[in-house]
Amino acid sequence: MLEEVAYGGWANCYRLFNDQVDLIITGDVGPRIIRFGYIDQVNLFKEYPQQIGKVGGDEWLIFGGHRLWHAPEAQPRTYFPDVEPVLIQEIENGLVATQKPEGTTGIQKQIEITLSQDEPEVYLKQRLINHNLWAIETAPWSLSVMSPGGTAILPLPPRGTHPECLLPTSTLTLWPYTDLSDARWVLGRKFFLLKQDPTINKPQKMGMFIPNGWGAYANHGCLFKKQVPLQFEGIYPDMGVNFEVFTNDEMLELETLGPLESIPPSGQIELQEHWTLYPDIPLIQSEEDVEDILSQID
Repeated sequence: MLEEVAYGGWANCYRLFNDQVDLIITGDVGPRIIRFGYIDQVNLFKEYPQQIGKVGGDEWLIFGGHRLWHAPEAQPRTYFPDVEPVLIQEIENGLVATQKPEGTTGIQKQIEITLSQDEPEVYLKQRLINHNLWAIETAPWSLSVMSPGGTAILPLPPRGTHPECLLPTSTLTLWPYTDLSDARWVLGRKFFLLKQDPTINKPQKMGMFIPNGWGAYANHGCLFKKQVPLQFEGIYPDMGVNFEVFTNDEMLELETLGPLESIPPSGQIELQEHWTLYPDIPLIQSEEDVEDILSQID
């Protein structure tokens, strides 16, 4: 079901809900999903109270929630302020939120959001539309800003032995500020974990190519899992990764990317995501904890 609501100082928002979960999509700024969680329970997305409700201006604001960007990251291109009203169109079991074309890039962002009628599952079609008179090359980049205190889970491809397995199966991308000796990392054999710690303000980031096509974040007794289809045409940005995690003392971002593509004038590219929410998830400290949880929910 869909209803128009006010939220956090924004007069025009839209609540999409079924009997289990709800989402809040902003109409005054965006496109942005500012809330996702079980009904009447904590928001699994981070919110920035000092920014919630603001509109207009020429400063990019993180707000929190879930957003769509274009990769690779660059300043100022990536940081076009999404602080103006978006067009909201109702569809069956969901809505489409469309921003005006960005004045500096000619790119228009659009998120189509569909909620399962009876399960805690969300389907996104996230589009970048080229309004320039020339082709542009970019990649869709989808970022979920998760609330503090949880743990991100990135699965490694199936393990093997030497000399039977001679070829690599994944890619790992590190940034100049990535520090793998940081205690927030758990680098296991089957999973990499990154813990969000509000007491540590040193940022960390990692990118991975995950053939499994999913990553997750455990917090507040829930597991938020996002899946993306693999695309074998084209090259993924940031040295070939389709998932990234970033954290600081305020939040953790669970990010997905599509491959770099040339978008012709009036053309578009799309990144799909499938979200699933699981309840009653115990605290995760190790990859053994992850294996126990996955054996229960799969």
